[in-house]
Amino acid sequence: ADFEPPFDRLIVGRVDRLDEIIEAVRPDRIVIALGDRRGRLPMRVLLNARLQGIRVEDGVRFYERVSGKVAIEALNPDHLVSSSGFRQHDLDCAIRRALSLFVSTLALVVFAPLIALIAIAIKIDSGGPVLFVQDRIGLGGRRFALLKFRTMHPAWRTVSEWVSDNDGRITRVGRWLRRSRLDELPQLVNILRGDMNLVGPRPHPVCNFDLFLARIPYYPVRTTVLPGLTGWAQVRQGYANGLDEEIEKMRYDLYYIKHRSAWLDLRILLHTVLTVISDNAATVAVRHGAAPQPTYGPSPLQPDRGLP
Repeated sequence: ADFEPPFDRLIVGRVDRLDEIIEAVRPDRIVIALGDRRGRLPMRVLLNARLQGIRVEDGVRFYERVSGKVAIEALNPDHLVSSSGFRQHDLDCAIRRALSLFVSTLALVVFAPLIALIAIAIKIDSGGPVLFVQDRIGLGGRRFALLKFRTMHPAWRTVSEWVSDNDGRITRVGRWLRRSRLDELPQLVNILRGDMNLVGPRPHPVCNFDLFLARIPYYPVRTTVLPGLTGWAQVRQGYANGLDEEIEKMRYDLYYIKHRSAWLDLRILLHTVLTVISDNAATVAVRHGAAPQPTYGPSPLQPDRGLP
C-alpha cells in the first residue's frame, strides 16, 4: 500500500508463495496491504486460511484499528460511501449533545470564581480586552465567533496562525493559561450557543480555510460535524505548528468522525483531563527542581481491543 504501517515488519516471501509461507509461519492473522489487488490475490489460499481459523484483514482497516487514525493516502471516495462508519445516529447524536450541554453548564457554574479571577489577572498583567474573539469554521463551513481568554499582546498584522510563530507575543498570564488549557474556558459559552460540542475536531480559523481546503485531502469531511472544545486529534497529536502536522491531525479527525459515539466522547474527555493534570504536575515539578517524567499520549490501540 502507499502508507507506512505503524509497526516493524519482516519480509518472508512473495505473495505467490503465500500457501508455503502460511504452512511455515503458522500465522494467526493475514493483513492484505496491496496497492493494486487486481489479479494478485490468491483467493483460494486466503479462503483456505479463513477455513483454518486464520483471520484475514484489509490493510487499511487494520492500520486504522491499531493506530487510531485513518490512512488518508489509501482513502478513496468509494471507501467513504461504502464504509460502515461516517454515519450519524440520531439517538447517539442526542446523547452527545445532551452530555455537552450538561457538562458545559455545570462547568460554568463551578468555574465562575476562577473565570472572574482570570479576567482580573489579564487586566492587571497586560490591560486591554479580556476575551479574544476570532472567526472560526463550524458545522457546514459556517462561520462563528469563537471565544478565548486573550493570551497575547495585540499585533498590527497577523504573522501566522501557528503557535510557534507568535511565541514572542504571549503575555505572562497568557503563557500560564495556555499551559493549563484554561484559555479555552470561554468556549463553554460557544457550546451552549450551539456553535460547538464538548468533543469534535478543533475549529480552524477562517483565514486558514482556503489553504487547508486546497492542501489537506478530504478536508470538507471535517465540517460535517460540530467542532469541539477537545478532540481525538488533540489527545493523540496535540498542537499543530505547520501544514504537515495539520495533515497528521486530519488523520485523527477522520477517525473520530468515522467512529464518533458517546462512549468515544467520554474516552476523549477522560484523556483530556488526565493530560491537563499530568502537564500541570510536570510544570510544578520543574518549578521545584525535580526532573519530570516524560508524558505521552494514549498508547496505540491493541489490534483486538480497538475502538469500533
